[in-house]
Amino acid sequence: MWASWQAEAIKMVRRPGTWLLLTVAVVLSLVFTYLAPYAAYADGSGGVLSDRALDALLPDRLVGNSIGGLPVFIGAIALILAVLTVGAEYAWGTWKTLLTQGPSRLAVYLGKLLVLAAATLVLVLTLFAVGALASLLIAVAESQPVHWPAVGDLALGIGSGWLISMVWAGFGVLLAVLLRGVALPIGLGLVWLLAVQNLLAAVAAPILDWVAELQKGLPGPNAGALAAAFGAGSDTPGVAAVVGGGQAAVVLAGYLLGFVLLAGAYLHRRDIL
Repeated sequence: MWASWQAEAIKMVRRPGTWLLLTVAVVLSLVFTYLAPYAAYADGSGGVLSDRALDALLPDRLVGNSIGGLPVFIGAIALILAVLTVGAEYAWGTWKTLLTQGPSRLAVYLGKLLVLAAATLVLVLTLFAVGALASLLIAVAESQPVHWPAVGDLALGIGSGWLISMVWAGFGVLLAVLLRGVALPIGLGLVWLLAVQNLLAAVAAPILDWVAELQKGLPGPNAGALAAAFGAGSDTPGVAAVVGGGQAAVVLAGYLLGFVLLAGAYLHRRDIL
């Protein structure tokens, strides 16, 4: 498994798409969390809410701002990364070559999961680092006091962001194994992340009670609830406190375990070709 992890890590680091996805995630987080709101504040278009808008950009809101995009947009980046990591072996026809070199399917699969866990952690840490720098610069530019979140809150926020990103990565792994490819898993995953779950929350849930109850058991709303528990803005797409933070964390952990076990079982039992 260690050899498989090393090989997968080398492939991921050398794959240009990995760095492109990280760059896209950073740009999305900077533009929509800091730059656009600050530009609205600076030109006065925020109106009576300008002071409140500035408060939302300061360092003490770092945790919520850093994980607010993970339930939808940054989560989509994690899903695409996972599909590329697993599904590319089907697209390139390299599963057979990979497995005949010695490692078992389990070792190769665990190696891929460990690399994805490391990659999503790097993603979350990068979002926190970039957010810390952006919020510090805004505070200095506006002569605002700099108050950072407590170390415990910061650690819990990073862990929660990691859990959310790993859930979407696990979903991507499952889709890649079930559909044996890259394009269709990415397409279906993005349709669910960017369209279906938002339509359920915005259109169906307000008028159908059973859909509102169903929302409490789905991964997207629970990811949004966990982000909301750490201060992510309710105006952020996908963020809403439909359940408590503790329940959301348990539900997400269950989904992550289910995704990786189901994908592993399917990969183990089914013909690779």
